[in-house]
Amino acid sequence: MGMELTALHWIYLLFIGLTILLMFFRRDITIVCVTGVFLLAFTSTGSLAASISSIFTSFMYAISELLSIILVISIISSMSKILMAAGINDLMISPFARAIKTPALAFWTIGIVMMIISWFFWPSPAVALMGAVLLPVALRVGLPALGAAIAMNLFGQGIALSGDFIIQAAPKLSGDAAGIAASDVIAASIPLIIIMGVVTTVTAFILLKRDMKKGKLNSVKGFASEEAMKESEKSEPSLPVKRIFAVIIPLLFAGNIVMMFTLNLQGGEATALIGGTSVLILIFTSIAAHKQQALEKTTKFLIEGLQFGFRVFGPVIPIAAFFYLGGGGFEQMIGSPLPEGSEGIINDLGTALAAAVPVTKTLGAFTIAAVGVITGLDGSGFSGLPLTGSIAALFGKAIGSGTASLTALGQITTIWVGGGTLIPWALIPAAAICNVDPFELARRNLVPVITGLIVTTIAALFFI
Repeated sequence: MGMELTALHWIYLLFIGLTILLMFFRRDITIVCVTGVFLLAFTSTGSLAASISSIFTSFMYAISELLSIILVISIISSMSKILMAAGINDLMISPFARAIKTPALAFWTIGIVMMIISWFFWPSPAVALMGAVLLPVALRVGLPALGAAIAMNLFGQGIALSGDFIIQAAPKLSGDAAGIAASDVIAASIPLIIIMGVVTTVTAFILLKRDMKKGKLNSVKGFASEEAMKESEKSEPSLPVKRIFAVIIPLLFAGNIVMMFTLNLQGGEATALIGGTSVLILIFTSIAAHKQQALEKTTKFLIEGLQFGFRVFGPVIPIAAFFYLGGGGFEQMIGSPLPEGSEGIINDLGTALAAAVPVTKTLGAFTIAAVGVITGLDGSGFSGLPLTGSIAALFGKAIGSGTASLTALGQITTIWVGGGTLIPWALIPAAAICNVDPFELARRNLVPVITGLIVTTIAALFFI
């Protein structure tokens, strides 16, 4: 079941430990990750020149993987800036502002709406919609930007993505590997996802309220902060027909949702639709507000949005580059194949862990959870599902029951860790749209998510 671990695996594991340790102490991990890339490349190729080159190549690979997210966040930022400058934002969010009066209501409303949209279109497009419509409302009623990011993150990349009830990509991957139907995985996952979702979101909300009460989270950030609004009103002309735009823009995003349904657009396609719509809104708002200066103003706002996007994503690129080496990017970045029989460094480590653990119901459940955590470290959320599914099938046969529940548990742990609640480069969309530090968001999620994973793993024992 797998291959023997090599020096590559142990080096990778060492640097994972170092990055986690440094993140715990709130230190920057760029140098550590770059060093890890270099040592892995040198161990694999034995060439100094190739190892140095692999640092740059790994950056290129990471940028290519993150580019669509960088662009859509940048474009949403550009659009948001011109809407604030033209005074449209105030009018557009006023209906929501009348309904959402408290930070608590903002937190749960953002989370639930995020979860529902994410079920149908996955989290990235949902984050874009939240940033354009509900985030400004949340900031106005006193919910810190970090609180909004937590809500988007836990409900979207956590609850919605780990269940994937509508699109069903995750349960199909897991079920195929385990030799059971996707419907069986979904049925087994429902109680576990409810437990995981309730524990994590309630824990996160309690901790958030505690820190708000202590005054630790009282700064307002984001695209629609009061300071930014006042500053933009000084420097930009108000748009005479802004009431018309305030009606049309939400209708355009509603039209996006209809098109996603009717054209079956999901994931990247849905994100591209929202991104393109945001560019058109930017252009037409600029024309209406600035007339003869529209050409220059459009470019100005677009540049500001791109600067924001790359400023947010810049620190994450070298870190993502290292962790992508554990998944499917090793050969493209290093230029040398993995040892024969390897299924990726992360998957090999997960398989080795599973093979070293005696098979009982309790150890089986906790091993599946541990394998899910390990395979989630590459930040993709989905790459480890075939492994957790296959291990769940083996444990299920050995125990004599519980294959579906073990498969669901592996899916939940893999996606909650790797899909975007604990891995900083995977949760960047929510962090960027709220203009908060992704590493701080990951740290804020740590206690709620770890608590949820422990409770959910214990609960899974009753379903196996």
